[in-house]
Amino acid sequence: MNKKPCIAVDAMGGDHGPEIIVPGAIQAARTKNLSVVLVGDEGKIKNILGQENIKGLSIDICPASEVVGMEEKPSEVLRKRKDSSIQKAFLLARKGKVDGVVSAGNSGATLACGMFIVGRIKGIERPALASILPTEKKPVILIDVGANVDCKPIHLLQFGLMAEIFARDVLKIKEPKIGLLTIGEEEGKGNALTKESFNLFKLSSFNFIGNVEGRDIFTGNVDVIVCDGFVGNVALKLMEGLANSLTKILKQEVKKSLLAQIGFLLGKRALKNFSRKIDYSEYGGAPLLGLKKIALVCHGSSNSKAIKNAVLMAASFVRNKANLHLEEGLSMHREISLLSKKALENNTQQTKIK
Repeated sequence: MNKKPCIAVDAMGGDHGPEIIVPGAIQAARTKNLSVVLVGDEGKIKNILGQENIKGLSIDICPASEVVGMEEKPSEVLRKRKDSSIQKAFLLARKGKVDGVVSAGNSGATLACGMFIVGRIKGIERPALASILPTEKKPVILIDVGANVDCKPIHLLQFGLMAEIFARDVLKIKEPKIGLLTIGEEEGKGNALTKESFNLFKLSSFNFIGNVEGRDIFTGNVDVIVCDGFVGNVALKLMEGLANSLTKILKQEVKKSLLAQIGFLLGKRALKNFSRKIDYSEYGGAPLLGLKKIALVCHGSSNSKAIKNAVLMAASFVRNKANLHLEEGLSMHREISLLSKKALENNTQQTKIK
């Protein structure tokens, strides 16, 4: 790809706003391999840019007069916030002026704007958030982590397809192993959703290894773990909380004795590497897979490092033509559309019987 990827960054999103978002975008632009468009309050953005050395960097501003709050309803944002930074960012993507969007703002609004402004890839019923997590061996993809709280088995099958293609083309895993997150490894364990989904995965051509439990997430024995957005979001928030608490507990224990402080100093390098591995900012954000344009959703409390890495990841997706591979993957996995059709027919028959 000769043209440098251009990424729109919602400068007003997140808990900290442009004071954190803009410096992160600048750091990404310093790689010289991408362009950035900062969307939001022009005055505030220019003020922050004026404090940084941006000479030679490819950074533009798209003015937006409105800011979407973290608690606002997505439907209200779509109807009433036409000049919001998140809507303007996706409008740039729809018009082809940017290749992707990064936002640390309201995730529901980001999903809604992505679906209704740029649209879904043909064959995908619902976009899904894919989080990249560290494990004992290599990163694992957990999908969905919050975009869809109520799912059907065919949705989980499509989530698996999107994550499998993502694992192959972006993480460079040759034959990704796919597992279904439920309450037991044995076939038949779980609720109606996971049981029916298990049967669909068995019929597919995926490298499906069966059910996996929560304790299996960090072993590194599987590359993709599929679940509905309700379970995935609970799991993700649990991991984030545990990582933060472990860090605080460790610091408290170190302060209790001189011996502990000496041990801490001796193992400081190893602890630093450990902290880096469990740091969410290393990957930046969660890709919103299934849209016609690349989109990454960042944590609301993201720091500049997380924003930088999210922008770099979005640019990497563009260079690797991730969406094109996804479309090709859909045509290759013809059974996905066939199973979707069969599932729809079954639902129609059940409705008639009732």
